[in-house]
Amino acid sequence: MSQLGAMAATPVPMLKAAIVPVTPYRQNCSIVWCAETMQGVVIDPGGEVDRLVAAAAANGVAVGKVLLTHGHLDHASGAARLARELGVPIEGPHADDNFLLAALGQNRTQPGFTDAEPCAPSRFVVDGDRVSFGQVTLQVLHCPGHTPGHVVYFDDVSKTAFVGDVLFRGSIGRTDFPRGDHAALIASITGKLWPLGDVRFVPGHGPSSRFAEERRTNPFVRDAVLGNGPASGIPG
Repeated sequence: MSQLGAMAATPVPMLKAAIVPVTPYRQNCSIVWCAETMQGVVIDPGGEVDRLVAAAAANGVAVGKVLLTHGHLDHASGAARLARELGVPIEGPHADDNFLLAALGQNRTQPGFTDAEPCAPSRFVVDGDRVSFGQVTLQVLHCPGHTPGHVVYFDDVSKTAFVGDVLFRGSIGRTDFPRGDHAALIASITGKLWPLGDVRFVPGHGPSSRFAEERRTNPFVRDAVLGNGPASGIPG
């Protein structure tokens, strides 16, 4: 799962994932499922709902939930329509992103976001929650900074995390959006993600990577830059 191409299924123990880049922002929508039961979830359906439904069907996945990492338009604009068409609930993100979800319909006039609708999750999640499908259970980590309600979904069995826009290969999430917080983002990465160990992660955009590689090379959060001091010296 080092670099997942569009609709490429990659096996890991029990968990499989197909990554489908959607919207003009090429956001990594993840279709994730249990290899034993073929029950699964769709993480961050930002748009192109017809493609996502087709991708799930092509992989034989019975989608039971839509999960959101955060409320930005390229991650959540298609969630309401997808959930309605599949007859499934939406879970996540943390309730602190509700202001973003409620405004999603304003994006409908933007090219590539015709699926955009306001989104009302059946369940907001908090740090320490669990989300299960088939024999897979994802842990929820509240990781604010990019948005106040951003969450990460982590599978401890395969050591795989779906991190949204918290962390990228060679970069980190922007914090210049409303209610972004650079110091909180750095604290989320170093305090919530790094303790998980050498985990593979699927970011919201671009190729996947591993936490250990980012600790070694990422110019924003590598150990050599952060050291034991404050995060204020990291470029924002």
